[in-house]
Amino acid sequence: PTSGRSGKSARIVEMLDEALSAGDQALVFTQFREMGKLLVKFLTHDLDREVLFLHGGTTQTAREAMIERFQQGKAPIFVLSLKAGGLGMNLTAATHVFHYDRWWNPAVENQATDRAYRIGQTRSVQVHKFIVAGTLEERIDEMIEQKTELAENIIGAGENWLTELSTGELRDL
Repeated sequence: PTSGRSGKSARIVEMLDEALSAGDQALVFTQFREMGKLLVKFLTHDLDREVLFLHGGTTQTAREAMIERFQQGKAPIFVLSLKAGGLGMNLTAATHVFHYDRWWNPAVENQATDRAYRIGQTRSVQVHKFIVAGTLEERIDEMIEQKTELAENIIGAGENWLTELSTGELRDL
């Protein structure tokens, strides 16, 4: 069950080990429930720590217990499926957020990251996004960056940009 099977899994173990050595806690998001199970297995083995796992099938009682354990520092690594962990939680004990595999929609990732950026957060939070070069993950990352840039160009500029377009530019848009 070790992480030595891939560079990506070996790297997250290294980074989590460094974070834990500094007394930090981490959220690890994955979009796949099965990947979450694998993460828990090899992180528990390689880091010799309790690793919590929240997914869509987690009961409300178990969910609340895990959140409390994490917030109290009793389990410093919290693996969450992206959809189950994206809403309705304050996890301000985290100082690191890892996106182990990327999701197509940047808003979903941002909602997940926001679990650590809540009222009551007093420390800096580092966000790490894992991308394997030359794979579909790299293309997903490029698409996410393009979507984000487009949204910033359109929404970030307010509505005035629309009135400044020529008829041809408006048609192209």
